[in-house]
Amino acid sequence: MKLLRYGPAGQERPGVLDAVGNVRDLSGVVDDIAGAVLRPLGLARLRELDIETLPIVAGVPQQDLRLGPCVGRVGKFICIGLNYADHAAESGMEVPAEPVVFGKWTSAISGPDDDIEIPYGSVKTDWEVELGVVIGQGGSHIAETDALSHVAGYCVINDVSEREYQLERGGSWDKGKGCDTFGPIGPWLVTADEVPDPQALRLWLEVDGHRYQDGSTATMVFGVAQIVSYLSRFMSLQAGDVIATGTPPGVGLGQKPPVFLEAGQVIRLGIDGLGEQTQCTVPAVAPVAQRQTALFE
Repeated sequence: MKLLRYGPAGQERPGVLDAVGNVRDLSGVVDDIAGAVLRPLGLARLRELDIETLPIVAGVPQQDLRLGPCVGRVGKFICIGLNYADHAAESGMEVPAEPVVFGKWTSAISGPDDDIEIPYGSVKTDWEVELGVVIGQGGSHIAETDALSHVAGYCVINDVSEREYQLERGGSWDKGKGCDTFGPIGPWLVTADEVPDPQALRLWLEVDGHRYQDGSTATMVFGVAQIVSYLSRFMSLQAGDVIATGTPPGVGLGQKPPVFLEAGQVIRLGIDGLGEQTQCTVPAVAPVAQRQTALFE
């Protein structure tokens, strides 16, 4: 199944994509693509539905029908850094002996085609296409051999990052990762039964038509099962938690010279079988205090 959420920001309704690309409304069945709906029993009940009997939603998804983040009420947005050896090399960092773990704030989450705001004063906003893993069955101290059974499904994530905030402003990476709009998720959540091998997926990203990233999850340092098991040692994983599993080489920071995003650009990215995203970059509105000061200059 390809589960999704459609409609205006903050008012998304649950849906599912049918065999010919129509969105079918699920709001008469579930309240959201979130929580218990993502657990094995919840997904099993959705699979029993005759999708063709559900109401068709008007519009073409990702054209005249906005899609929101494919998961609602996300509890944790966990990220893994430097999880491709060649990306670590282009960043000038060593391949980690254990997964590098950091967080994105849930307020960063946005729809797959929503605008990305370049933060006010930013000079180093960057892109990162990543495989997203959504937890279904929660747990702690999950065995690696059992880890994939805890996955509800997979999705595309753009782990947008402000490198100056991340690397040059002290403290952890988090401050460069969680700006508003820095977490596009979707277009849909592809349930795990439709992804036979999460370590055999091609992922790519373009800016203004130029292909910067073109990689495969086969080259991850730590695979999905390892990551889920590892994280569960340090926190309980819960239904609807989202994990961004790292990015292949080709980020702006790794270009020679580095290339960073500016307002007015178009980003396209995708993962085979999981869909595509398209975002326009726009300037973030100046802080209120700055706007008020400008009135008197």
